[in-house]
Amino acid sequence: MNKKAVIILSGGLDSTTCMGIAKDQGYDLFPITFDYGQRHNIEIEKSKQVANYYGVRDKQKIIPLSFLKDFGGSALTDENLEVPDVVKSDGSNDDSSDIPITYVPGRNLLFLSIATSYAEVLKADAIFIGVNALDYSGYPDCRPEFIAKMEEVISIATKVGVEGQKVKIETPLISWSKAEIIKEGLKIDVPYHLTTSCYNGEEEACGTCDSCRLRLKGFEEAGSKDPIPYSS
Repeated sequence: MNKKAVIILSGGLDSTTCMGIAKDQGYDLFPITFDYGQRHNIEIEKSKQVANYYGVRDKQKIIPLSFLKDFGGSALTDENLEVPDVVKSDGSNDDSSDIPITYVPGRNLLFLSIATSYAEVLKADAIFIGVNALDYSGYPDCRPEFIAKMEEVISIATKVGVEGQKVKIETPLISWSKAEIIKEGLKIDVPYHLTTSCYNGEEEACGTCDSCRLRLKGFEEAGSKDPIPYSS
């Protein structure tokens, strides 16, 4: 039997690359997607297209977490907060805070907890998540320290953990630049034409938000053209 992996799949560039890497490593893919009331909920439809591309749409779980929108506190879930444009050359927000306003409180903590529950039921060997500490170093739940602590929690808070089995949290992109991520994805035929990265959530990406700028910069540095349409 092939080893199994739960893939936290948003429909964005990074998570889709993780999906491709897991497939390339021989895992059976079990994507899990979260509908948390995000402004860019077009990514949910994109995730379905990605899952279909990899032949696992029937295995995909879409989990509602609408309370994150009720909580607000992020430009991605609170309609009263605007998604900022990039004004710095390094792709970061022009924000006095160390943590960008696009940070969603507790998002990856929740995602990994739910993915762990699913992985335990499946008897999966790994959970893949597309966190990146280089481009999004302001997000506390994208750091290696956070992932290490979550693995520790899994080992003591689950049946499989206390029985000595290990569920590994795989973060293959955590120290890669966006260009390095894209180069690897292109090698293994990741369907970037099916993905979206725009925080504004329109059919055509805005090209000006933080996520769009990082993506476009990554494709340029990778020596490739981004296959998705942009309005700007």
